[in-house]
This record gives sequence, structure tokens and C-alpha cells, in this order.
Amino acid sequence: MHSLKKKAVAVLAATLMVGTFLVGCGNNSASSKGTKHSAALVTDGGGIDDKSFNQSAWEGLKSWGKSEGLKKGINGYNYTQSDDDSDFLPNINKLIKAKYATIFGIGYKLDNAISSAAKDNPKTNFAIIDSVVKGRKNVASVTFKTEQSSFLAGVAAAETTKTGHVGFVGGIQSDVIKTFEAGFKQGVKAVNPKIKVDVKYAGSFTKADVGQSLATAMFNNNEDVIFHAAGGTGAGVFTAAKNAAKNGKKVWVVGVDQDQKADGAYKGGNVTLASAVKKVGTAVKDLSKQAAKGKFPGGKTVTYDLKDNGVGIVNDNMSASAWKSVQQYEKKIENGQITVSPK
Repeated sequence: MHSLKKKAVAVLAATLMVGTFLVGCGNNSASSKGTKHSAALVTDGGGIDDKSFNQSAWEGLKSWGKSEGLKKGINGYNYTQSDDDSDFLPNINKLIKAKYATIFGIGYKLDNAISSAAKDNPKTNFAIIDSVVKGRKNVASVTFKTEQSSFLAGVAAAETTKTGHVGFVGGIQSDVIKTFEAGFKQGVKAVNPKIKVDVKYAGSFTKADVGQSLATAMFNNNEDVIFHAAGGTGAGVFTAAKNAAKNGKKVWVVGVDQDQKADGAYKGGNVTLASAVKKVGTAVKDLSKQAAKGKFPGGKTVTYDLKDNGVGIVNDNMSASAWKSVQQYEKKIENGQITVSPK
């Protein structure tokens, strides 16, 4: 028993290379002053400059790292880029080999890879964003009530549309993206049940050309507000909107995950109506802090919603009346008067 303990301590010391910090699945704590915790993330199909989900996660990790006096790289904070689903497990294993103490899988598509790696590496903390991994005491599952912020996106669209016809462009059909669609529809119908909602899926989070093609067809179909939940594919939705605006059409896009006002800018105007934000960066920063204090919520599901500022909506170009309506609905959701269904 004593030899096993010595071996475990040796492994952990080697893992962090500085001091001895117990990184287990919940209630461990720093055992020596000056110990630094390391953390890294693995992206899904999008890059850390996708102006969306992965970028938000990376900004959160960088913010945490800098606040801890860490640098990018081994013994600090880092990321690995996935260009394909087959990259997930190899990328995670690279980070494990490099001795990162906490590893984040950014997106539901990484859940199997995270679960597998966690099983084989019980002394490493893992977190999965937008999914739930069960039966792993060293995995924290992070979810967001994106249906709530999407509901507010629907209110914004309904209060803004002049044609009575709005649209939704999703990336890949999944339980997570369906929550965006469901919330958006509910928000639109809460304002005016007669407004038509057109739904399209690109089948990818990385194909801007497909996003542009879908959105162009929707704008040509008299839809004047589109909410996208499509990652990098959403860049094409903005391109389509800017092209339509330059040709004299009054159209809008509701951005996602981060404030995407800059994405809607063109010479002469801006097509970003609002942005339904999911604060992935806040979650990554929060869990990194907890892990560094030895309080990583392994085996638990952590959910962020409107009330705790985990999701929300940013007013980019809404009218005063539309913004007032959005804020009123937000209060109703927060105080329980309205319950938004994720399906």
C-alpha cells in the first residue's frame, strides 16, 4: 500500500513538474506554495478564431492563464486544433502526454473521446462542453440553457421583422443545436404566432459557403431576419446579409455564442441585430479556477443559464421598443413566469 502511494505521488509530481498538486476528481487541494496548475483545450471542427464557440473557450482559458501568471505552452495553458473528428482522441492524448492537469473538450462531438481518455487517465481532470459524460468521476460536464438566450433571439427577430417571415440556420442537427432552434421558435411565437419560421441545416460548422448559399436563398424568399447557430458556417450567413443589404434589402442576422456585431459591419452599415451569447469562456475560466484550487467538480454536471449570466443576449442594433420587449421577456424567464423548453 505504501509503495503504491509513493508511486502515485511520483507520477503526480512528474505530471505538473513544479511542486506537488493533487489533481483528482473533486476535493483535492494544493499541497505546496507556488504550485501552478496547467490546463488546455481541444477544439471541435472550428478553430480558435471561429468568432464563436471555440474562440470564446480559448479567450476564457487565456484569461485564466494570464491571471495565474502562466504562459502559453507546457506547464501553462494551451490548445490543440481539430480539423476532423478523427483528430479528437489523438489531440487529447497529446495533451495528456504533455502533462496538462485539466483538459477541456470543446463541443458535444468530443464526448466519446473525453470519456475514453478519462477512463484511461483517472488522475487527469477532464471537462466536456455541451454534453454530459456519465460514470466518470474525473469528468465535469458543462451545459448551457441555450434555449433561453435563443428565446430572446426569437423575441428580437419577431419585434424587428417587417415581412412576418424569419429564419434559422443551424450547423449540424444535434440535441444541442436543436435547443437553439426550439428556443428561437418559442420566442418568435410568444410575440406573434402568425410569424413564419423557416429552418435550415448546413450539415457542418465549418462551411461558410453553404451558410451563404442557404441564407441567400432565405433572404430571396422574403425572410428578413436570420438567427444562426452554425459556428464558422455562420460567417456565410453574415456575408449573404451584407450582400443583400448592399443591394438595398433591409435584412438582419442574430449572431451566436459571442457578440458578433463586428461580423455584420460593412461600408455603410451593420447587419447584426443582436447576439445570443453562450459564455463558454466564462465556464472554462470558472472550472480552471476550481481545478487550480483542488475543487474540480468531477462527476458532476454544471449548468449555466440566464440567471447566473451563463447565457444572454447583446443588443447590437435593435430598436428601443424591440430591446424593451426582450428585456421584459428576459425578466419573465428569470423569475419563472416563462419556462423555455429545450425541445
